[in-house]
Parts: sequence; C-alpha cells; structure tokens
Amino acid sequence: MRLRPWMLAPLSLLLAASLFAQQKKNLTLDDLYDPEKKVDFSGTPPAGIAWTSDTHFVYPKTESGRGRSADWLRVEATTGKSEPLFDAPRMEAALAKLPGVTPEEARRLAHQARYAWNDKKTALVVAIAGDLYHYELGADRATRLTYTSGEEDDPSFSPDGQLVAFTRAHDLYVVDLSSQRERRLTLDGSDDILNGKLDWVYQEEVYGRGNYKAFWWSPDSRTIAFLQFLEKDVPKYTLVDDIPYRPTVETWHHPKAGDPNPKTRLAVVRSVGGATKFVDLDKYAPIESLIVEVGFTPDSKQVIFQVQDREQRFLDLNSANPTTGETKTLFRDTTKAWVDNPGPPRFLKDGSFLWLSERSGWKHVYHYKADGTLLRQVTDGKWEARTLHGVDEAKGYVYFSGTERSHVGGDIYRAKLEGGELVRLSQTAGVHAATFNPALSLYVDAWSDAATPIQVRLHKADGSELRVLDDNKEAAARVAAYDVVKPEFLKVKTKDGFEMEAVMWKPPGFDPKRKYPVYQQTYAGPHAPQVRNAWGGTGTMYHQMLAQKGIVVWICDNRSASGKGAESTWAAYKRLGETELADIEDGVAWLKQQPWVDPSRIGINGWSYGGFMVSYALTHSKSFAMGIAGGTVADWKDYDSIYTERYMLMPQNNPEGYRKSSPRFAAKDLSGNLLLIHGAIDDNVHPQNTMQLAYELQKAGKPFQLMLYPKSRHGVTEPLLAKHLRQTMLDFVEQNLLGAHKEP
Repeated sequence: MRLRPWMLAPLSLLLAASLFAQQKKNLTLDDLYDPEKKVDFSGTPPAGIAWTSDTHFVYPKTESGRGRSADWLRVEATTGKSEPLFDAPRMEAALAKLPGVTPEEARRLAHQARYAWNDKKTALVVAIAGDLYHYELGADRATRLTYTSGEEDDPSFSPDGQLVAFTRAHDLYVVDLSSQRERRLTLDGSDDILNGKLDWVYQEEVYGRGNYKAFWWSPDSRTIAFLQFLEKDVPKYTLVDDIPYRPTVETWHHPKAGDPNPKTRLAVVRSVGGATKFVDLDKYAPIESLIVEVGFTPDSKQVIFQVQDREQRFLDLNSANPTTGETKTLFRDTTKAWVDNPGPPRFLKDGSFLWLSERSGWKHVYHYKADGTLLRQVTDGKWEARTLHGVDEAKGYVYFSGTERSHVGGDIYRAKLEGGELVRLSQTAGVHAATFNPALSLYVDAWSDAATPIQVRLHKADGSELRVLDDNKEAAARVAAYDVVKPEFLKVKTKDGFEMEAVMWKPPGFDPKRKYPVYQQTYAGPHAPQVRNAWGGTGTMYHQMLAQKGIVVWICDNRSASGKGAESTWAAYKRLGETELADIEDGVAWLKQQPWVDPSRIGINGWSYGGFMVSYALTHSKSFAMGIAGGTVADWKDYDSIYTERYMLMPQNNPEGYRKSSPRFAAKDLSGNLLLIHGAIDDNVHPQNTMQLAYELQKAGKPFQLMLYPKSRHGVTEPLLAKHLRQTMLDFVEQNLLGAHKEP
C-alpha cells in the first residue's frame, strides 16, 4: 500500500509522541540523594523576602549548586529593577583585613543567606571566632564589638539601630555601636540560671526549633524584656558521640513528661543598665506555668505576655507595667482540650488588637479593645484563618491566609474589620504564601501545587497580578524530563462519617486489572496535615520513584492530623495513637476494597511522630506487611514535658493513657516486618526510645531490623548518610512489597 502525504502527518505525530514517551526517564536514588549527582527539582525561587519600604524589598538570591552562598538583592517591586543590596567584594575585602580571617572565610561571610540585620537593612552583625563585628553596608572596614573568649549568641539590633543586645555565658549584654562600650545587664547567669536565653525544651516546643533568643526590645529601644530560667531542679540527659577515639559526651537540662520544668520568670531591664524588674507572677504561684509569648505594645508602655498552665489547658493574655512590674490579665482563652499558642496580638492605632483563637474549634480572627474586652469575631466558619498579615485601617480590611476554599490548600483573603464581607484574593488552587509590604498595598505570593514547583508573583492588594518574579520553568522542566504521574486527591470517610483527605500516586501506565502493593506515608500528629496541594520537592519525587517501581503511594490524614480545625484534633486527647490508628485502618479498609490493591502487601512509613505511629500500628494492628519507624517515640514518658503534656497531661494525671499509648508495652503483639531507624545522637526523640522498643521485641522473640546513624540527630543530614538511609529504606520496601513481584 502506498502512503499518501495526508496519511504521513498523523503517523509522524504518533511516532513523535511515542519517542517522547520513550525519552522520559525513571528516577534513581542518585537523582534524589547523591551529593554529587542529585537533581534540583525545586529550583531557587526568591525566598526570605523582606520589604524595606512600600516600594522595595530585599532577599538573598541563591543558585543551585552554591550551597548556602547567596547574593543579596534590592528590588523595585513593580518594575523588577534590581541591584545588589551591598557591594559583596567590598565587604569581603573589609573582613579580610581582620586578624585571623582567611580569604575563604571572608568570602563566605560576605555571601551568607542570613544575617543579624538592623531594621533598615543598612547594617549587620557577623560572628567571627566567637566575637561580634559590626558592618555598615558600603564601608571599607568592620568594627569589632566584643573582645572575650566566650561566645556571644543571638545578636539583635535595637529598633533605632544604635545598640546591639546579645547573650554571653547566660547573661544579657548590650553594646553601643558608636562607642563600642559594652554593658552587662544581668549578673547571675550560670549553667543553672539562664538570662535571655531559652533552654532546650522552650526552644523546641514554644519559641521554635533552633531559636534560643529569650529577650525582646521595646519599640523605643529603651527597654529589654527577657526570660530567666532556673534550671537547677530539671533533670539532665546525656548523649555520647562514639565516632571520636575519645567519645564526646553531651549533657544538658531536659525535662521529660512529669519531670520538673524550669522555673521561668519574666523581667525587664533598661538598655542603659540598672536594676532588673521582675514582672509580678504571684497569681500563678500555686500552679506550674509556662510563659509562651512576650512583646510590647507599640507605645512601649506595656509588656504584653502570654501564660499557660503546665498542661496548657488555658492561655492568659497579660499586660505588665515595665517600671513597676504590676500585671493585668486582659482575658483567658480556653478550648475543650488544650490551647495552642496563637502568636502575638496585632495592634491597631487606637490600641485595640486582633487575636487568633481556636475557642470555637476552628482558628479565627477576633477583635478586642485595648482592655481585653471582645468587640467582635471577624471571621467564622468551618475553616481556619491560619496567618494574620495585617490591617489596612484606612480601608477597614484585615488580610490573612486560610483554608476557606480547601483544607488541603491555602489561600490569601481579606475581610472587613467590622465583619461580613470575605474576599479570596488568590485564584489558582494550591498553596499560596503571602508577604505584604508595610502599607498592605502589595504582596509577593509564593504559589505551588502538588505537581508544580514554587512560582513567585507580585500582586496588588486586591489580588490582581502585576508581574511574575520567577516562574521556575527550569525546575518544572527537570521534573517533566522524568516519567512522573499526576497525584490524585480524594476523600475517604471513616466509619463514623469523618471525611479524611487523601492523595495517591499510581504507577505510570496503571492497569486496574493488576494487583499493586501500597506504601503509606504518615505523620499523624495533632494538626500536622501531610495531604497538601503543594510542591513537596525531593519527598514528592521519592514517591514518584516508588510509583515507577510499581507501588501505589498513599497518604491519608487521620482526623487529628487533618488541619480541619482544632475540634478534629481533640479526638486524640489523652490517648495518642488510638484514634489515629482507627482512622488509618479505615483508610486501609477503603484501599482493600479497590480491585487493584493487593491487601497482603500494604506497608507504612513515618518519622518522629510518624515513627511512633508506625511502631504503634505494627503492635496494635495486623493490617501492614511492613513498617519503617524512624526516630520513633516508644514510650511517651521518654518525650519532653511541654509537647507530651499538652496532649497527654502529666503521667501522674493519666497513667493508663501513657501505658496504652506507648508501643514498647505492646511489643509482643508485633505484626509485620519492622525496620527501626534512629540517629545515634538524637537530642529530640532520644535513641533510648528505639533501644527500649528493641529490648522488648527481643524479649518477646520478635524479629526486626535496626539501623543507627552515627553523628545524626533527629534528622539524618550528612549527605552520604542520607543517601545510605534512603537506600536502606528502599531496599526494605522492595523486599517486603515487591519481593517475587519485583519487575526486572
């Protein structure tokens, strides 16, 4: 038969499409985790944006392959015109003049992605060999501020830019930038008395992991509020790094559930020095309390701080006179279970303020008078107002981010301060993260969805798009070069009717007539949803790799992890693990109803709380052929006081709940093949958890596998060890879920 020209065209298109499909690559571990070969699937869109005026913002520009090195840019928002924020070679030359600073160190210091900046972004402080140096942008020299053998921590400029506060050896200091004169503000710092510096449990569970700063400037720069921690009665914990010939021993104060917490006091001191004034907290003396947020009113006349009872069943918003220490409780927030820290109040010009609260079971915005009298609830509904961006008082708008459109997404909204009108500003489905300028007339939006790496755009306050800052096409193209599938979002109901959110990745070329194994990824902890319509980076691509190997990847958020309001989390109160597993098994039951699922080959993986959930599931269920438990909690009495008691109360107030929630006590009931993984110097979930579970499994005659990672904490971050971790996990998954079914 002779082919006509009109017949060749569709044939050539078919061949081209077939060739294109053939050119799609399969993912390998090297693509994801090899230090030299890994592919950047997320790109380097602008991040860390900070507005310096209503028209300009700055950010550290990074590039793939440069590690943490960055070049700071100053950008005119609407035009996109950019220039270096400072002359990096000039700064490098200035630092290289300092004694003992090598050219390599000077180059590194001049290209950091993070600095201790003044408010105007015109000067910064860097630490060199344990001392602080002040650098004015554009200058030819850096000024040394401290001259001691001890290290200075958490340098912080005063709002007027004239002073820098810091801590040294657990005392609080300030240094005058014009004279380099140093003033010691507290005198009693020691290993057992911390002034202006958080202890381990407060930084981990209250103020944010890695943030040890426990002092706050007043807006007028005249006063500093700080926390003092009395650690003497707090038990210590010890870890040992066995890699050096002489092991390194690490010991610190670490309260576990039921242990004495540090006694915490709030104090105020003048920045010029003088006597410390402690805030009157006598009303809380009969109970153990936590101080969970500190700040000032905009006029500097009052310290604003939040206090909770030890088990976090209430939260008081208080004000204190910084001169006399006298306090007043503006109001008390409660829920049906625990109260999460809502963050600081947002003050308006008339002294009133906005407040986020979960008292109704859903986080929403409330408007209060300056004296703590409720004016009105600003937002309402079966969704969450998660982040408060600010108030345009002239137009009467409140800007915030929330989940009104989708529980697995995140959008940008505005509402009338007086209540009523609610407008969604973001249009495309997915997750939007906004950074507004001071006037709330413009915002930068970082958007992604589950299939698209982060893109960044500039918008007007009404949501209209002005320009694209970064469409991140290069990263998207790198993703598209591989044989990836589109994730499928769905909803699965529990036996009692709760609608769980789920997402899955089916293998490319999915055949509904086949039987597939399922790999479930879980975290399951309170209000920590994993099902999100957002780009997941390397984690997402790992799931794609498993799908390419013929495994269905499944994530299903149990109700307490769902992000569907605080009311959904309360089911787990005082009995962690129990209701989570019931919901997870309802999800598994749905899977088993699908004709393309092999019910004998379902596995589950999780780390941290997710590791606990895996350990709990395999000792309380027969639904799983395998489980990987990383950084697991084996006994909640092993975990820190503030986190654990929030959900479980103190052990003495809930002894049966603790025992039932701890997998080590059910080791004899292990079902399925278990791989335990732990960082050998994990200072968060201590390795003793895995050791205790291993001990009970051994005594019960239960086989399992164990992998420890030396020099690793709660995450395995050393590149070669991280690759080894993922290879170990992949091998275990393939052995247990594919086995004889493994395709060549």
